[in-house]
Amino acid sequence: MNRESASDPPVIPSGPINREPLNYPTPGVYPDTARKAEILMGVFHAACVELGAYDERIALWLAQTADWGTFAVITSWVSRATAPRTKGH
Repeated sequence: MNRESASDPPVIPSGPINREPLNYPTPGVYPDTARKAEILMGVFHAACVELGAYDERIALWLAQTADWGTFAVITSWVSRATAPRTKGH
């Protein structure tokens, strides 16, 4: 699985989203199903989410059917839910 390096632009929003995220890393150019599945599985792995066969099936369905904005928001929720909390949050 390819991972974004620290020098790559952020793929998934890391904070609250106030408008549709359309800037994957080049505006108007979006990842294909395989790349979205790779991104989502990477987020699940980073969050230590263990997946069963049906979980994986639904994750692939999401990667296949969701437009980029919807996919980015849902993936961001998982990522942000497991992010270290800052003082005061």
